[in-house]
Amino acid sequence: GAGEEIEVFVYFDSEDRIIATTEEPYCEVGDFALLEVIEVNEIGAFLNWGLQKDLLVPFREQKIKMEPGSWHVVHVYIDEQTQRIAASAKVEKFLDKEPAPYKAGDEVDLFIYGPCPLGFNAIVNSAHWGMLYGSEVFQPLNRGEFITGYISKIREDGKIDLNLYPAGFKKAETS
Repeated sequence: GAGEEIEVFVYFDSEDRIIATTEEPYCEVGDFALLEVIEVNEIGAFLNWGLQKDLLVPFREQKIKMEPGSWHVVHVYIDEQTQRIAASAKVEKFLDKEPAPYKAGDEVDLFIYGPCPLGFNAIVNSAHWGMLYGSEVFQPLNRGEFITGYISKIREDGKIDLNLYPAGFKKAETS
């Protein structure tokens, strides 16, 4: 009704008009997300992020050629040249900019980037790379999944080892 508060997401359309929509995007600036490519044209690839206007990944921000129907992990950012919201598949350039402020046992938010030879790479608190060892993962993990995790240890080289269970948690013995 009149005077009721609603939440809107505000962005610029291709003609630089301001659009306010009650549609909620799947992700916002600063987020990492797993999104599907809807279309590819001469500007770049366009991802479905839940709004009528798809999210652009310029060619220079693609790691591998993006094809319609494929899914990619991207970071959402503001393009400095255009001041528009865009996405990049080169997620590593948005990570590990500062030393990791964590200590063993800290609870953190994890975004599962995908499998790696030793287990899974994960993004910690949208800021750092971390790794879950396959031998310590007792549940299925999917690329693009958000999950709570714990810092196992920060190695001397600055790399972060993660666990899905708090320190001292013993996995129930299954007989």
